[in-house]
Amino acid sequence: MRRLILASTLLLAACATRPQQAPPTAEQPAQPQPPRREATRLTGMTPRDLTAHFGRPALQIQEGTSLKLQFRGNYCVLDAYLYPGQNGAMVVTHVDTRLPTGADTDQATCISALEYPS
Repeated sequence: MRRLILASTLLLAACATRPQQAPPTAEQPAQPQPPRREATRLTGMTPRDLTAHFGRPALQIQEGTSLKLQFRGNYCVLDAYLYPGQNGAMVVTHVDTRLPTGADTDQATCISALEYPS
């Protein structure tokens, strides 16, 4: 009787299906992203570059070896932080953007609003 139970168990186990693996999917080529105007594009700019791009800064603060340039528009405020680069020239290393109320806002939208004021 034990052999019959053992044989039927093995027979049933042999009939069980294996878990199917998903067929490998061909990787989709990366779609090119449209160029975005955001902080990574401003990084490395000099004060002269920023002034040529956005106009005269509304605020300029020098503290130690750093420089903060602030550009304001109707939509937002952009703070660019500059520090000495490898060659000693001041370059943008960080950018913050916010609404005039102080709430955070999307950098690309703010940059675009400052570039094309209405």
